[in-house]
Amino acid sequence: MQQSGRKKIVRNIEKDHTHVCFKPCGVQGRGLEKMVLDEDEMEAVRLSDFEGLYQQECADRMEISRTTFSRLIANAHRKISDALLHGKAIVITTQNKKESHENRNTCQNR
Repeated sequence: MQQSGRKKIVRNIEKDHTHVCFKPCGVQGRGLEKMVLDEDEMEAVRLSDFEGLYQQECADRMEISRTTFSRLIANAHRKISDALLHGKAIVITTQNKKESHENRNTCQNR
């Protein structure tokens, strides 16, 4: 798959959340629609919402611009709210692992 536009800058990710997934209670993971959250979006949520840092501080820690951070956090919030409101599983993955991750049995039997 060819990426259009600028090459994605490597971001500083302090915590690895790629082994975590969330799904609605009482619903089997098989056949459940999944919302894929990139690891940089999860890191943005962690820094901003959990750590309570200002956007500029978050951007500095991730070694990206504030406008890029703002775009990341907005995308993450949109994806998370979509999953919560529509009963989708949330899967956290790296950009490089996205294609192979969608084919694995993540959140299947939990």
